[in-house]
Amino acid sequence: MRIALTLLFTTLAFGQTGWSPAHSMKFRGVSDVTPSPDGKHVVWSETWAVIEEEKSEMRTHIFAAGVDGSGRVQLTRGEKSAKGPQWSSDSRWVYFSSDRSGKPNLYRIAIEGGEAEQLTDWKGNGGAFAPSPDGKWLAWIAAEEDKEAEKGKKQKTDWKVVEADPKNQSLWLVPLGGELPAKPQRLTEAKFHVMEFQWSPDSARIAFVQAPEAGLNEAYRSDVSEMEIATKQARVIAGTEFPETEPQYSPDGRYLAFRRGSGKRMGVDAHRVILLTRASGEQRPLAETFDGSPQLLGWTGAGLLYVESRGTKGGLQLLPLDAPPRDVFVPQRGILYAWKPTGTHIGVSLQTPDEPQEAYVMPLTGRPAPVRVSAANTGVARPQLGRTEVIRWKSKDGREIEGLLTYPKGYTAGTRVPLLLNIHGGPSGVFTESFTGAAGIYPIAAFAEKGIAVLRPNPRGSSGYGAAVRQMVVQDWGGLDAQDLLTGVDHLIGMGVANPDKLAVMGWSYGGYMTAWLVTQTTRFKAAAVGAGITNTVSMYGTQDIPKVFEDYFGGTPWELPKVYAKSSPMEFVSRVKTPTLILHGEADPRVPVTQGYEFHRALKRQGVPVEMVVYPRMPHGPNEPKFTQNIAERHLAWAEKWLLQ
Repeated sequence: MRIALTLLFTTLAFGQTGWSPAHSMKFRGVSDVTPSPDGKHVVWSETWAVIEEEKSEMRTHIFAAGVDGSGRVQLTRGEKSAKGPQWSSDSRWVYFSSDRSGKPNLYRIAIEGGEAEQLTDWKGNGGAFAPSPDGKWLAWIAAEEDKEAEKGKKQKTDWKVVEADPKNQSLWLVPLGGELPAKPQRLTEAKFHVMEFQWSPDSARIAFVQAPEAGLNEAYRSDVSEMEIATKQARVIAGTEFPETEPQYSPDGRYLAFRRGSGKRMGVDAHRVILLTRASGEQRPLAETFDGSPQLLGWTGAGLLYVESRGTKGGLQLLPLDAPPRDVFVPQRGILYAWKPTGTHIGVSLQTPDEPQEAYVMPLTGRPAPVRVSAANTGVARPQLGRTEVIRWKSKDGREIEGLLTYPKGYTAGTRVPLLLNIHGGPSGVFTESFTGAAGIYPIAAFAEKGIAVLRPNPRGSSGYGAAVRQMVVQDWGGLDAQDLLTGVDHLIGMGVANPDKLAVMGWSYGGYMTAWLVTQTTRFKAAAVGAGITNTVSMYGTQDIPKVFEDYFGGTPWELPKVYAKSSPMEFVSRVKTPTLILHGEADPRVPVTQGYEFHRALKRQGVPVEMVVYPRMPHGPNEPKFTQNIAERHLAWAEKWLLQ
């Protein structure tokens, strides 16, 4: 088996003249773009796939350059990743986390380079961290080593009581002024779970987000608390029935901004930015943002910076304290991600359907103009891509729907070609103008290479179009959202692009659900691929790790609303399926348990429908090993070729 697998990847990795899943795996991801406080340097992370005979892992290391892109260097190296770079306040050191010691620990390295210095010797688990503005501490979200659990494994007494003893993470302080490695000091007890935090400008306090327990199912119950470092006394400062997250101190410490949900429905309801005056405790909402889903980055002199999807685009916006939001920088084409502003600059990554991701720096004053600082993907060959454009059409009820159409490479106008309908997850996901040649489970560039057009729609339920659009699928999964997709296919047939006799449909998570749903409702698709898909809404509720999401979308539990669940469940209509179907699922998926795939596979197999199911060991809700990512992409491509091109 090992020899066969090695031959598979060797064959795909060499001699490529066009796009393939193997070629896309060569492109790197770019993140954590962070300028130094003195405005002279910038660091960022690059992540790439390591695919060898006995290795299948993603590796991340830290790079640095001047803010003009000069003097570019790789700052960390080795077989173990270095992640989450953050600057010391004097711009001399870059802090990062790594498990190079065997467990997650914190390190620092001088910007001039040299050997990294280990700051902690931790045996438990660690998460987000940040240095204090005065340079005396690192705050760290971490959990102590569970010695009893390790003992239980060795003695074969490691039974578990369901939903008992949650593995909460606490807030810790790591002193930086004495002997290293330093011993972390506990700030909060594990009676609640710490999700995120931010230092006050004077280093005297930490605002943090707490939830009753670890896990997404409890995240909607989050509150914002504030800890006095000197006394280690904490108090809740924003604790309503709605979720509060993302605390951001103003530079002068007068205000604390945070996000508050307008309702309790996860992924559905809008969020507002709330401004808390610290002296008085007064709270007031700032202006609404376009999508009601702002991701707060930090303050400038004019207000709060945030990023948010707007249709297929994503840009940097500013929310003033007494005025509506305004754009700071939105690319004419493509998608922008941004990180916390530091000093006089902010770091972003940019990509377009034709250009891979790279790191850029923008000044926070004047007219922002991105300056590229990385060269993560400049050395990777880029064969010709299929053209990608934004298209719009009218759904069954007249609502305008938007999506991305990627044509086959070298497409000739007026030619009808096979079409793949690719459906995103969520339902509140969104397709944006990202690089079509990037590594992923749906190899858009490779489909275009084979002569297949790809439609990636944003039906109702998607983010990027406002909370009201997200809410349109509540108690209506498989209703008008399905019509949004089918009318998109009809639109491309009407354009003379899609061949109505050569249609395929694929999706992951909610996209997998919708794929399974569509093949129970129509036989127009010649092939389907259900990735980590929900196929039985009732059994899904009882086995997934965030049942609250189903309660929010369906309006209650299956025993309270059996008809609502049944009318949207693919298994209720599975006897209608005729479409050859590929089912792909992670064996360790807590979000959509693998039993969902087994149920659909059993039903199709029993009825004689051409079906194939592949299960990936160790894999959670999405691939976490690059060999899995590549194999899933190859199987999607081969399934489409088999049923559309032969």
